[in-house]
Amino acid sequence: MRLYMLDTNMASYIIKGDPLAVRENLRKVPMANVCVSSITQAELLQGVAKRPNAKHLPIAVKEFLLRVEILPWDSDAAETYAHLRKACESEGLPLGTMDMLIAAHSVAVGAVLITNDQAFYRVKHHLTLEDWTIFQYDH
Repeated sequence: MRLYMLDTNMASYIIKGDPLAVRENLRKVPMANVCVSSITQAELLQGVAKRPNAKHLPIAVKEFLLRVEILPWDSDAAETYAHLRKACESEGLPLGTMDMLIAAHSVAVGAVLITNDQAFYRVKHHLTLEDWTIFQYDH
């Protein structure tokens, strides 16, 4: 079973229902194979907290989080984070803290990280990545 971990930007696209390519790529994958890191959950909830007047956003985020598996941050992810951060920094390719935490989590669980955030593509030799804003033909 191939596991797909949605980055925060991809989760946001799914919550908004746009773009079409993201919806189509998600449709091709069993939901049992789709997950988010608890770090992504935190970022989504922070987005809701920052928009107290948004009427539909809290409901949409809650419904999304009920439908997708949320993987807890654990000691394997922490160990992977330490090694990945050191490797990226020694190559002069650091990621932001939240991005690095999500990247390490995807590596620790052996997931394909689904993102179109170009920061991840600078360190793609350490990760398995797919951009679902582009139509994929082989899931």
